[in-house]
Amino acid sequence: MNPAELKAVVEYMESERGVDREVIIKAIESALQSATEKAEDDDDHLRLEINRKTFEIKAFKTLSDGSEIESTPRRLGRIAAQTAKQTIMQKIRMAEKERVFEEFRDRTGEVVTGTVTRFDRSDVIIDLDHAEAVMPSKERVPTEEYEIGERIRAYIADVRERERGPEITLSRQHPDFVRRLFELEVSEINDGTMEIKGIAREAGYRSKVAVISHDDRVDPVGACVGMRGMRVKNIVRELSGEKIDIVRWSDDINTLITNSLAPARLKHVEADEDTQTVVVTVEADQLSLAIGKRGQNARLTSKLTGWRVDIQKDEESMDFEERVAVAVTKLAAVEGIGTEFAEHLVFSGFLTLEGILAADLSDLASIEEISGEQAQNIWNAAETAYTKEHGEIAE
Repeated sequence: MNPAELKAVVEYMESERGVDREVIIKAIESALQSATEKAEDDDDHLRLEINRKTFEIKAFKTLSDGSEIESTPRRLGRIAAQTAKQTIMQKIRMAEKERVFEEFRDRTGEVVTGTVTRFDRSDVIIDLDHAEAVMPSKERVPTEEYEIGERIRAYIADVRERERGPEITLSRQHPDFVRRLFELEVSEINDGTMEIKGIAREAGYRSKVAVISHDDRVDPVGACVGMRGMRVKNIVRELSGEKIDIVRWSDDINTLITNSLAPARLKHVEADEDTQTVVVTVEADQLSLAIGKRGQNARLTSKLTGWRVDIQKDEESMDFEERVAVAVTKLAAVEGIGTEFAEHLVFSGFLTLEGILAADLSDLASIEEISGEQAQNIWNAAETAYTKEHGEIAE
């Protein structure tokens, strides 16, 4: 390997692979020395050195008095040179892997930009300039398709050191990808004036982002939307059209639920701390808006707040048939009653647990489809359910 070839290898690895020049040269020196010592059995104290400017290779032999003289190896032939070349490439690859791991080991949680290079089944392989990363199938957004050569942004979900080299895992479906995009786009979040308190996401379809301002002069929702909506539009564009609801955070669960379900108008919100359940009552014309398409609005609100959200239509706005259906559904959910008995009870005038418990067993047994024994079982089931719900027996 002459100086010109050696220089070309070093410059290529430095520019194309991003490996430090000194690391490359030291790896080459070590490899050449190893190959030379194998070829020169009597040269146990041989030292090779590469001139950092001319790339000329010089060998020095250590004398008995500790001094060195320049010595040209006698049998550094083709086999030794080939061995040196293989060792050089191996050491350079190791140095490259170490460099990649050191560069990315502390970057979990960052957003990076890369180029799609190929697909491994449904995994996407992405080049990050001198490093290769993978976006597994589970980290892809189901509504997105990617093409080779496409530049995409993604969230670094994990960086691990493997035997074959560093493994960088990217994600575009992670909720924190949305968080980082807001931090990049909204300066008030980046500088700490505002804070994202929670994110609920169904990647590719909709996200809810709850924000709070630590400065009374800054409107958190308005700041996220931006002038003419440009800030949130930029984020939506990056997310391929995914809808984003920006929610004003509140420590009061009733207020937070109300904010999260907007623009639906809620008639009543009641939170149960013990069961972490919020019962929301709405007018009939607001029910579908509050629940959302396929329950998405209610589901995301539950994820965002950490509370179970039960959205119900206001009974005062129901017609007779709707009231009957609701009563049947409630009684049918009681263990020991079921759908069949619930229908018979409701159509006989027993609409609630309280109504059943207030009746005589003879009244229940007088229902044509219910026997005396079944009436007793129904009454017992109603008593158990009522006690479980209210902690006491109905008078």
